[in-house]
Amino acid sequence: MKKGTKIALWVSIPLILAIWFGGPRLGLWGDRDLKKDAAATSKQPLVPGQAEGQPQSQGQGQSQGQPQNQAQPRGGPGGGAPGGGQLPVNGTIAKPSYLTSGIRSAGSLLANEEVDIVSKVPGKVTAVFFKEGSRVKKGDLLVKIYDEDLQAQLRRSEIQEKLLAEKLERQRVLLEKDAVSRESFDQLQTDYNVILADMNLLKVRIAETEVRAPFDGVIGFRYVSEGTYVQPSVKIAHLTDPSTLKLEFAISEKYVSENLMGKRISFETEGYNEEFFATVYAIDYRIDETTRTIGLRARYNNRDGRLVPGMFASLTLITDEKQNAIQVPTESIVPEMNEKKIWVVKNGRASLVPVVTGTRTATMIEVLSGISAGDTVLTTGLMQLRDNMPVRVNITD
Repeated sequence: MKKGTKIALWVSIPLILAIWFGGPRLGLWGDRDLKKDAAATSKQPLVPGQAEGQPQSQGQGQSQGQPQNQAQPRGGPGGGAPGGGQLPVNGTIAKPSYLTSGIRSAGSLLANEEVDIVSKVPGKVTAVFFKEGSRVKKGDLLVKIYDEDLQAQLRRSEIQEKLLAEKLERQRVLLEKDAVSRESFDQLQTDYNVILADMNLLKVRIAETEVRAPFDGVIGFRYVSEGTYVQPSVKIAHLTDPSTLKLEFAISEKYVSENLMGKRISFETEGYNEEFFATVYAIDYRIDETTRTIGLRARYNNRDGRLVPGMFASLTLITDEKQNAIQVPTESIVPEMNEKKIWVVKNGRASLVPVVTGTRTATMIEVLSGISAGDTVLTTGLMQLRDNMPVRVNITD
């Protein structure tokens, strides 16, 4: 086969395939498309009363007497959620709970005892015996100050005391025999007593070079090291007794006539999602002229060490306590003209009921009447709800 013939075959084959597959799209095979359309039309089901081959008119297939393009009603039979379904909402179960009411204030937690550890005498630190942040017992040695000079003076006084004690004993024997005068014996007795007093003074000064813990507690950071020369004004560390905390706060002077001693305090602090309780043990009845308040202190048992001094506390001086108060979330209240209402669920449908409210907290409000324990109170979807609307409730805590 000639070279020209081969080239013509290779060029014609792709061209034929392109025309074969692309012809229907380009309308080259018009007869075939008409046949396909006719076959598809013949397979469509006939509408009753329609002649074969007659095209179906617009609006056929609708029931007789029904106008064309009429919009279908939206929502269920009772005008509920779209599509006749239930409106999804969140709710909570009304339960009896403990509720307190009283005088609200803010205060701070103070340590039962706290002190800056300092040295009574100047000198160089020779040893530090405590670890920062550790617990110490009363009398534990914390820091030792240089005392070699005092120890030397004490040893010299002890030698002198021993010598004078022997001499005094001999003088006593001679005095009994009238071999020495009473004046000489008394002078020696005085010298001996002076030596004893000097020894006691030296022992006291030596004891002052030992800085000890004045009470049980937790010691904080240390501010000296071995070799530091300290003065009585130099802070060595800070010691705190957190086993019992004092809650210090103030209230308005108008409560000065109330019997506040022994009242319970409920308070909250940062870091804990719970209430703590303290008891008033001291009242400062002097009115602060600037704030017009009176100061109070309450005692909290902190044996578990959960709270620490210096914490801020939001508190309530309890004047009334209820063990079975009905409380609901504040967002469930629907305020109206002169009353408040709550959406509740009864038999799967929403119902708006009037209520009487009482004490209000940050997130909850007391309901005095209108609902009972066990009722399902709705907290979301309040603007979409309508009376007797079917709802699907998701119970939340």
